[in-house]
Amino acid sequence: MEKTIHSKAYQALRQWLVQARHEKNLTQRQLAELLDVPYSWVGKVELGERRLDVIEYVRVCKALSVDPTTGLSCVIQQEKS
Repeated sequence: MEKTIHSKAYQALRQWLVQARHEKNLTQRQLAELLDVPYSWVGKVELGERRLDVIEYVRVCKALSVDPTTGLSCVIQQEKS
């Protein structure tokens, strides 16, 4: 079994988060400030160099004002294919 951080489902989730950030017209640095993390943390998450745990995922979604269940739907859809 491949590591989940390299799975298509996790890639879809990362792409969804990046798209949400762009739709909010936020830079990685601005999102990092909202999350109170180093901006490199956001970059590593978006590039797949760092995996989000579920609590971090919910916090990122909250900072982006998006519903976490929407992103999870992307994961579920990828897992079905």
